[in-house]
Amino acid sequence: MIFVDPRRLSARGIMGMNRRNISYIGRYNPRSLYKQVDDKLITKQLALKNEIATPDLIAVVREQHEIEQINQMVAGLDGFCIKPAQGSGGKGILVITKVEDGRFFKPSGDEVTPAEMTRHCSNILAGLFSLGGKNDVAVVEALIRFDPVFDGISYEGVPDIRLIIFKGFPVMGMLRCSTHASDGKANLHQGAVGIGVDIATGRAIRAVQFDQPVTHHPDTGEDLFKVEVPHWDRLLELASGCYEMSGLGYLGTDMVLDRERGPLLLELNARPGLAIQIANDRGLLPRLRKVESLGDVRPPVSERIAMAKEWFGEGRDD
Repeated sequence: MIFVDPRRLSARGIMGMNRRNISYIGRYNPRSLYKQVDDKLITKQLALKNEIATPDLIAVVREQHEIEQINQMVAGLDGFCIKPAQGSGGKGILVITKVEDGRFFKPSGDEVTPAEMTRHCSNILAGLFSLGGKNDVAVVEALIRFDPVFDGISYEGVPDIRLIIFKGFPVMGMLRCSTHASDGKANLHQGAVGIGVDIATGRAIRAVQFDQPVTHHPDTGEDLFKVEVPHWDRLLELASGCYEMSGLGYLGTDMVLDRERGPLLLELNARPGLAIQIANDRGLLPRLRKVESLGDVRPPVSERIAMAKEWFGEGRDD
């Protein structure tokens, strides 16, 4: 086990969980607004109301007896995703990328039987994957067809883009790429690769897996430092606008690039994790304090993005 002197972390502006919870989440995120981001179905409805693109909603399973119709709900689809509305950390997400003669297959190629899919939905409704173990609903969404620009960068799953938004300013970003270890999910704790990206350009600046630096994807051998996220300005605009949409001052936005529809909002997070600092080899605190120094000034989205690029572009906040 490697121990790091807390003074060194503080000197680099690394934010810990206690400071995040007290000084930023507790201060800037009203608890009354948590439900609209903790519940993915409510988030989707809110996004649609605000004309923010999200993956198409196929069905919502609310009651146990409705699970029997799941096959009819996905009939004719060549892929789909089933997720708990109140899940966290990527738990409970079942991605089906191929349907063949009534048989369902995960990105890994492993088959999911109808009985297994029914049991999975039942577990979702029982709250097995939800925050606090509360009863939940299963959300069935259209499969995201990821942009081919990420071929080889992600394995057996769709990469997503996490941006930390503070008072409407994009302050730090990373691309999360699935691996065989993460079972096709873009979850760093399960073994996905995190690629820190330059806020100004969307270019890769560092990559990690299990908090350790890497240069190539562990499954494909692809050079991770060649990444430059397309539609970067649109992604910044989409994420920054979630400040007004949600009312949350400190949030994480998770987005994907669909090859046909472009940038889509997946979900919002009122308690975004801190591993993004490891992926970027940068602390969040100097950037958060820079935004705080503006006081209550709230420029329009385009100005916030321009200011963030100027302040937080690679090499500009060292």
